[in-house]
Amino acid sequence: MKIVKEFKEFAMKGNVIDLAVGVIIGGAFGKIVTSLVNDIIMPPIGRILGGVDFKDLKIPLYSNSAELKDPASAPYINYGQFINVMLDFLIVAFCIFLLVKVINVLRRNEKKEEAPVEVTEKECPYCLSNVPIKATRCKHCTSQLEAAAHG
Repeated sequence: MKIVKEFKEFAMKGNVIDLAVGVIIGGAFGKIVTSLVNDIIMPPIGRILGGVDFKDLKIPLYSNSAELKDPASAPYINYGQFINVMLDFLIVAFCIFLLVKVINVLRRNEKKEEAPVEVTEKECPYCLSNVPIKATRCKHCTSQLEAAAHG
């Protein structure tokens, strides 16, 4: 039962849930990019290159005379599909690059807005009251502060 409790604590941590959401959104984004490449980007490129459908670009690997007579039974190197997958990857990688760049800019802006807080008070070691940093005597208990700081 202890392992179930530990697993529940692990699974409910914010990082695990954030990762799960990221994976789900990433999968959906991957489908969108695949559709973008296959349905929007590659058809015009194929048209420009003389009506080529990149999905159909392949090199047959004939190993015997039967495969020469029936090319459909031969294995193929599908380099056209590989080109599509590479474009998918490049688009996803570029989008992630842009996302990380935006996040880094936002973080830099947050750090600029957070000005360092200047310390103006210190704590009296005798009565624990806050007194001005330059004070030599506590305004609450009238103790000498420099002697306490050196001693």
